[in-house]
Amino acid sequence: MQTPARYLVIIDAAGASTALLFTAARQLVAEFDASSEEVSVMSRGLVASRDAGSGEWDAALAGSSAAERAAARVYALDV
Repeated sequence: MQTPARYLVIIDAAGASTALLFTAARQLVAEFDASSEEVSVMSRGLVASRDAGSGEWDAALAGSSAAERAAARVYALDV
């Protein structure tokens, strides 16, 4: 049984917006185009934070620049 996704991160890199799903332990479970309908469904009614630049995201978003992380939107999903 797979651990449920707890966070949805929308991050822009190289001109493309990507949606990333992470578990509560910040392990990546899925990556897809942020313009997909699933993103609007998952984030409906939620308020994004801008905390992807914090230390708790260092390992999970290591491939992203500091500017990309600072601009990323993080949604805590209802699970």
